[in-house]
Amino acid sequence: MARRSGTPHEEVTVGLVGADAFVRTMIDLGRSSRHPGLRLVPAIYEQETAVTTAASKIAGQVDSLLFAGPLPYNVALASNEFDVPCTYVPTGGPALHGVLVRALTRGIMDPARVSIDSITDAELAEAYAEVDLSADQVHCMPYTEPLRPDDFLRFHKKHFRAGNTSGAITTIPSVHSGLRSAAIPSLRMVPSTVTLRQALNNAILIGSGARFEESRIAVVIVQVPNRSLPPRTSPAQYWFQELRLTLHRELLLEARRMDAIVVASDQQNFLVFTTLGSLRMVTDDLTCAPFVSRISDALNIDLEVGIGLGRSTLEAETNAYRAVAQAATETSPGAALTGPDNLSLRLPATGGQRSEPAAQHSDRDLALVRTLIENLNENGETKLVVDAEQVAAIMNVTLRTARRTLQGLVESGLAWPMPPSRSKKVGRPPMLFQLLDERVTAPVGKSQS
Repeated sequence: MARRSGTPHEEVTVGLVGADAFVRTMIDLGRSSRHPGLRLVPAIYEQETAVTTAASKIAGQVDSLLFAGPLPYNVALASNEFDVPCTYVPTGGPALHGVLVRALTRGIMDPARVSIDSITDAELAEAYAEVDLSADQVHCMPYTEPLRPDDFLRFHKKHFRAGNTSGAITTIPSVHSGLRSAAIPSLRMVPSTVTLRQALNNAILIGSGARFEESRIAVVIVQVPNRSLPPRTSPAQYWFQELRLTLHRELLLEARRMDAIVVASDQQNFLVFTTLGSLRMVTDDLTCAPFVSRISDALNIDLEVGIGLGRSTLEAETNAYRAVAQAATETSPGAALTGPDNLSLRLPATGGQRSEPAAQHSDRDLALVRTLIENLNENGETKLVVDAEQVAAIMNVTLRTARRTLQGLVESGLAWPMPPSRSKKVGRPPMLFQLLDERVTAPVGKSQS
């Protein structure tokens, strides 16, 4: 995916491949994530046999693909080699606990006499032991290639019709539908919110890793700025030498965390050489630079820190000098990062802070989103999901212009495409778009001071 120049944060586009409910849940989680440059593209299928086609349609638009589970992941990869990294939402764990609770509270089935697919015997024994339930009469069928949904459906039907079970638990939407059609009590095992969020973060990580696959070298320049030194400071002064030795010692401690090499550049600069992978681990995936605070506190002075990425050491070092020059203009503690393709990030010294993505959106796009959101709020539509027809009515423009307008908001990161609405009307359902009010600088629908 191409990066727009001038963007202050890393943009990563993740493709969501799954059933309608999965995609909508992931979009809601994506909105609450702490990744201001995140973009989500949906690919929906109704039957697992269509997963390859759905994923192939968006593979060229994304940095990574996130599948709803191991089965659609393997089905897709068995019939197509994607040029982007792929991952999936794991099954079992908290999801199994959740579905057991639902089975008990709803009285649909006896959880001690059920059939469960997609989990191993070990996962079954561990989960049941944690809730003090016996698994002696529970039948499970782990997912192994080349199993297909019909294999799981036959497994559940066989045990239920033989009187071995009181119901079935499945992870596959089409299997769940088949069980209901066969009048077999069933529940669908849905991943927990924690599991879904971790899977999304993993997709973001591997997507951004693919984006930076050629930028493997990282150089960090740590500089003692002149403004932090008393007037007429000389390198020969004892206290200055003590400061420099302390800085070197602190850098060596930090270097151990990132498997790095520390080299003195001149009297006020040190160079730290490491890899992008190691840098990601100590910067919370390029979102903050806590080592800046630790070193500054140890020396009791502010530092200027620049991080450069590159395909070679020379390119990374050149970008690091550009970054430290940018850091010298900043007033808050942190590090500036510069890389290929006009990448420019600001990493605050402590976590929980983020670059403001909305500052880079055009005034026209921001004003348009505010207008749309205000109109939707007035009509009680708090989910902020619109289609071209609504935009055309609100803005008094043609449907064609409204479609272009919505696509422009997607390109600028102020909206995400949503799964089409389910409608009984004849014809193609309208495309829906989620407006991202959290990316608008000023809160919408609240009084302004």
